[in-house]
Amino acid sequence: MKRFGITGWKNAGKTTLTQRLVAEFTSRGLTVSTIKRTHHSVDLDPKGTDTHKHRTAGASEVLLASDARYAILKEHRDVPPSLDQLIARLAPVDLVLIEGFKSENHPKIEAHRAETAQGLIATNTPSVVAIATDTPVRLERDIPQFDLNNIPTIADFIARYLELDQ
Repeated sequence: MKRFGITGWKNAGKTTLTQRLVAEFTSRGLTVSTIKRTHHSVDLDPKGTDTHKHRTAGASEVLLASDARYAILKEHRDVPPSLDQLIARLAPVDLVLIEGFKSENHPKIEAHRAETAQGLIATNTPSVVAIATDTPVRLERDIPQFDLNNIPTIADFIARYLELDQ
């Protein structure tokens, strides 16, 4: 499976860019999955639910299934899984878009908005291979910059970069 990341600081537009890229790639006939990194202590399984009771009783994994979807809740009580381990859990697709995971070594595009007043991650992160921005930025190394709202052009770049068949 090909993988490509979307990175950036808080409120830079990462999630919107990811969402729009998923829609663009799927409209082109590609299958896409996503992985989203969060630093918050998120619990998708609130206290009191049956599945929460299963987990707190010691189950390593709990699969919650309905007619519309299923979710696997995996406890990693010792060491968090690596990005490679997470990707290995996914069913095969053409493209995995990875939101976050700044320090991982997969190719990434940085979402940047001037109003966040943050420096560029691309400055010190060679795996950032392009920038999607609402205003041109100066960077010591020469990497492509795209209009943050020009999703077809960004998708074309990613497809060429990964040699995706479309």
